[in-house]
This record gives sequence, C-alpha cells and structure tokens, in this order.
Amino acid sequence: MDIAVVGATGVVGRECLTLLESGLVPGIDRVVPVASAGSAGRDLREELGLTLKVEPVVALEEFDPATVDVAVFSAGAPISTEYGPRLAAAGALVVDNSSAFRMDDDVPLVVPEVNPQALTTRPARGIVANPNCSTIQMVRALHPLRALGEIERVIVSSYQSASGGGLHGLQELADTTRGILDGADPADATRGRFGPPLAFNLIPEIGLRDDEGHSHEERKLRREPRKIMDMPGLKVAATAVRVAVVNGHSEAVHVTFGAPVSPADALDALRSAPGLRAYGDADGYPMPRLVCADPAERRLVHVGRIRNDPDDPCALWMWVVADNLTIGAALNALEIVQLVSGLPWWR
Repeated sequence: MDIAVVGATGVVGRECLTLLESGLVPGIDRVVPVASAGSAGRDLREELGLTLKVEPVVALEEFDPATVDVAVFSAGAPISTEYGPRLAAAGALVVDNSSAFRMDDDVPLVVPEVNPQALTTRPARGIVANPNCSTIQMVRALHPLRALGEIERVIVSSYQSASGGGLHGLQELADTTRGILDGADPADATRGRFGPPLAFNLIPEIGLRDDEGHSHEERKLRREPRKIMDMPGLKVAATAVRVAVVNGHSEAVHVTFGAPVSPADALDALRSAPGLRAYGDADGYPMPRLVCADPAERRLVHVGRIRNDPDDPCALWMWVVADNLTIGAALNALEIVQLVSGLPWWR
C-alpha cells in the first residue's frame, strides 16, 4: 500500500508518520509526505528518526494523487475542501481529519471501535471523515455503556490543550508563558491563535459562536456523536474550554440513562472495551500530563472518577482523558486505513 500524509509537517501529520513507523498499518510500501511548497524537499525520515520508507516532502500543488492508494489529510478544512475531492476522484481513498465533510450524508464519520459497519462498502465519494478529537474520546467512552441501557442525554465539558491549535498554538503558549515567568505583564499579551492569551489562563470558547452563543467546537460535540453512534435523537449539551495544558484533552461527562445504573456496572463495561483503560477508586484517575508521557498510554482512552449522580439514580459522571494528537486524530485516521485494508471491497 502506498500512502500520502497531507499536512505531514504539522503536529498531527508527524504523529501519523510516527505511528506508521510503529507498524500500526501493515503492508505499507511507500509513504509520501505532502505539505506546502515551503517545506518541499524536507527529509522527515531523518528529522523524526524513522526507518520506514518515507520520501522527501512533496509540495501539495505538485503531488500526483494517482501514485497513492490512500491519502490522510491533516491540513485543515480549506485544504481538504479543495484537494480532498481531487485526490478521491483520482482513485485514492481520502481519510480526512478536518471538519470539511463530517456531517455530509454521503461521507461516513468513523470511529473503528464504535461504528466499523459504516465502511462495509466503499464510500461513493471516496472520502471518510475522521471525527473531532474531543468527540472521538467521548464516543469511545460512551459506546461500552450502551450495554447498561439506553443513553438519553449527555452533558460534557471539555478541557482542550494547546496542541489542538497546532505547532503555532504550542509555540504561542510556550512564548507567552516564558514571557510572564520572565516578568512580562500578563495584561500586555496580545490576542493570538486562541483569542485571549492562554498562558496561566483558560478560555471558555473554542471557535466562532453561532447566533445562540454556542461555539464551533461545542456544535461538533453535539452533532457528531449522533451520527457516529446512530442516535439522531441523542441529547447532547457541551461547553468547550481551552486550557493551558501542552497536550491531552480532558472531559467531564454526565450520562443519563433510561433506567437506574451503577458505577460498578459501568466500570465493568468500560474495562471490557478494547483500547480503553478504566480506573476504579483504588487506581486514582487519569491526568493529561501522565497519559501523554507514555507512548503506550497515548494509544488508550482513559476513564476515571466513575460515580453516581446523587440526585438521579439513572445518571453517572465520568472523567475522560486522551492524547488528542494520537487518539483524537492520527491513530483514529490510521485505524480507519487499517480497517478498510482488510475489507473485501478494498482488495
């Protein structure tokens, strides 16, 4: 299989290359990193210390889509909107990390651990959408709980790290934090990638607000789980907060069922789910710094603080943490590639 990584020099693109190096997707013959013209010729194989056959970076405008079987896009919605259909029309299966196609009826929105059946046939448009990073970890935690009964309502507050803003977001957090520690007046910091300065701060809005006051990130958290879980009537309310954490998104999730549930039953259901680590009371609880420090832990969704709602026997609280670059983007995209490579229509 020949695979292109579009946006290969960004944080998610680089994570894709690292995961391909680990052998996550078997049968890779050739990797073509694609980026802007300014990055053309860069040797990411040497930069990242890879042994996989990775060609020098190719400029997107000069890339020949007919030379690859799959293209994983991690370059933002405008690039995906313009180039994704072009590559799909040339025969490549496009797996897109942006929001460009997620809610299109004829584009599957896939989390392999939750709805692999969405890819039993090749998408007519040749495009598969990767969900929002916060959506992925939430639905992976919700899905095992469906064994306990019908989920009626979800209320989620997400605490999203600076790496969600890419390399520029990480650099901005580092620079402004360093400046304040060196004595700069926080009031003098200028607006940047996250709007208000993020250093020593949190920002209760991610993306543009609609007329009702809901941010773009909150709209994704509300709409995408319905499509992935095939639950169009699911009630979801979300608050998305950007926090001064380098990497790793966290979520406080309140789940209401149609009948009484117990934390013990929820813990058992979560512990039976693949790719998920569930924490009992004796295990402590997950935190982004620790989750993201270990390569093995970065490939898991972590769920802790599973507890009852004292005012509602049909509801539970839980705390969900995952590496947003791995679980929330690169890993899910490559698991989609791994999934389709084993399906009859791919062969």
